[in-house]
Amino acid sequence: MSNKPFTFKEFTIHQDQCAMKVGTDGVLLGAWASIENNPFSILDIGAGTGVIGLMLAQRSSAEIIDALEIDDAAYEQCVDNFEQSPWGDRLFCYHASLEEFADEIEDKYDLILSNPPFYSEDYKSENEQRDLARFSDAMPFEHLIESVSKLLSETGEFCVIIPYKEENSFIDLASNYNLYPTKILNVKGNPETEFKRSLLNFSFAENHAENIEKIELIIETERHQYTEAYINLTKDFYLKM
Repeated sequence: MSNKPFTFKEFTIHQDQCAMKVGTDGVLLGAWASIENNPFSILDIGAGTGVIGLMLAQRSSAEIIDALEIDDAAYEQCVDNFEQSPWGDRLFCYHASLEEFADEIEDKYDLILSNPPFYSEDYKSENEQRDLARFSDAMPFEHLIESVSKLLSETGEFCVIIPYKEENSFIDLASNYNLYPTKILNVKGNPETEFKRSLLNFSFAENHAENIEKIELIIETERHQYTEAYINLTKDFYLKM
């Protein structure tokens, strides 16, 4: 994967110190997350390069945009990317574990986002830093949901991207903490492939199944031929959209 900076329309991501580079998952989450309720405070859990926080800084007028990153090198890179952006005064990265953070922070957030690490068919590489960024044993889903339930404001929203096959079990886990889905986006790479990712939006308000907004998104019809829906979602960010 490239160590070169990734240039978006309004900001640049340096990623040479990060195990996980800018990828489609983070961009999808940053573009799709709901800001309809005009969040005052936003938290990105597992920030990596900081791309999601920066996308939300571009999209919203939130005054507080915090990020959390446990990996030393990724934390340094995130801070750097925040400081060099046009919104450095609204962005702040904490170097801590989620458990520490959830126990110590008394503030609540109106919007919490996470592109959490997860297993890629139980495969691990020889690169320990990359594995930590990628695999869910670093941040199990239940640990993530429990912490979110402590940090989310009463009317707040929690937005996450996970493997499609984990969708039902994640929703079941979240219900144990009184978090219920309001919107779901199922994503596939092209019309012939199976669904690969689910983007889920949760709140503390319990919803009947018929009230959950469920949409499907196909990224491309063939290699580098992007669908109109994908272009509309990401055109404010990608240079060539």
